[in-house]
Amino acid sequence: ARSEQLEPELIAPAGLVEGMLDLIDRTIGERITVKTRFVDEPWNVWADCNQLENAILNLCVNGRDAMDGQGELEIAIENVTVADGETGTLAAGDYVRICVADRGAGIPPEHLERVFEPFFTTKPVGKGTGLGLSQIFGFARQSGGDVTIESGVGVGTTVSIFLPPSRREAETK
Repeated sequence: ARSEQLEPELIAPAGLVEGMLDLIDRTIGERITVKTRFVDEPWNVWADCNQLENAILNLCVNGRDAMDGQGELEIAIENVTVADGETGTLAAGDYVRICVADRGAGIPPEHLERVFEPFFTTKPVGKGTGLGLSQIFGFARQSGGDVTIESGVGVGTTVSIFLPPSRREAETK
């Protein structure tokens, strides 16, 4: 897959999500309750704002679909320290973890290792292109991070985007 040209900038992830909540609510419908959980002082990230917004919105839409349009979705932001080899391809160090969790149908174990492949989808024909998770995967990797997925059938799914924190000082979004 071809890499997207990114236009990184300093982003305060909690502020970004807060600013997106009306859009998320309108997009996923009134039968989904969105809860947020942010660490007290989340680190900033240096990433493409539009790509991060698209990733979060896409994960919310996937969650809505997994819950048949009703239920609870959680968006969480945490500062985490990972050990080498602990999380995907991430090197040991500090990261901002942005999670979107649903309490939907979950993904069968035999599909989990394929969910980031382009055009792979577990949705019925006409309900998805199979590009969303692969685009999120590409964005996270291009940004120096990674993405992971945890899922249990009948329990739900949590997708986590890990991005390196930025030490830059500037106005944040």
